[in-house]
Amino acid sequence: MKACESCSRVEIGKNHQKVPVVQRGIGMVLVYLPIMTLPFVFASAYMTYWHLRLIGAKNLKAYSDFLPDRASHRYTLKNQITMHGSFKASTSQSKLFWILNCTWYCPYSVALFEWHAYMVKIVENWWCPFGHDKKEGYSNAKIDKSFWHIYPEDIAKLEPEDRDNPIWNDDGDK
Repeated sequence: MKACESCSRVEIGKNHQKVPVVQRGIGMVLVYLPIMTLPFVFASAYMTYWHLRLIGAKNLKAYSDFLPDRASHRYTLKNQITMHGSFKASTSQSKLFWILNCTWYCPYSVALFEWHAYMVKIVENWWCPFGHDKKEGYSNAKIDKSFWHIYPEDIAKLEPEDRDNPIWNDDGDK
């Protein structure tokens, strides 16, 4: 199913309570199954990191740069809010459940995927400095020169838009 091109928000809140409870329960299980993949994502992210370091990259952002400051979390175990509910055994009524989710699982997972995406964009900008309609989205991973830009004889082969693009060429914004 293709997303709406003109939509600026995902609609979930207005639909959630219309979804059958069993379907929502299956959805809850699915949100935690990726925990099993996190070791592989960490391995992939660190392999990408070391690829970049070994070919000469400096000033790479670290995983910790993508983590929120611990002090910025609004709730602690003492003041954590919980959901109301008629099902007393529901995890949504546990302070520990929300702390583990909102303080650890979600921010660490989001940070991991954002860090990995950032480095993959750097890899793309380094090896493939060729424009396409989504390339502007790689601007959060700017590099000084692409592989093609470090060889003067190859710069002339690039289209002007690729040769002068400030995302992968610091001479492009002068």
